[in-house]
Amino acid sequence: MPDLRNSLGNRIRAIRNAKGLTQQNLADLSGLDYRYIGAIERGGRNFSIDTLEKVLVALEISLNELAYLGIEQSAKESVRWEAVDQFIANTERLSEEQIEILRRVNQEVLRAFK
Repeated sequence: MPDLRNSLGNRIRAIRNAKGLTQQNLADLSGLDYRYIGAIERGGRNFSIDTLEKVLVALEISLNELAYLGIEQSAKESVRWEAVDQFIANTERLSEEQIEILRRVNQEVLRAFK
């Protein structure tokens, strides 16, 4: 299933980039070698569930967040998911009240685009 391995690797790369991490940063956080991280992101390594768990913990994400696999993504969908990943990364440390403020701001911005 190289398609699944490539898709997971691409999602790991996208989330890592959205969080502003380098491969070396992710390697340090996960206890893995940066070259191994690169191979995972390229779909070049068949990694174990234990390794996947280390990456998920290091990225502070759930399997559900990683598992969105738009194998056949259009450029528009890709840009949208990149923005979603960035938004999630930017809101990780915010309180519920702060997130609610962002929701309201987002609604106002969307109304302005109509």
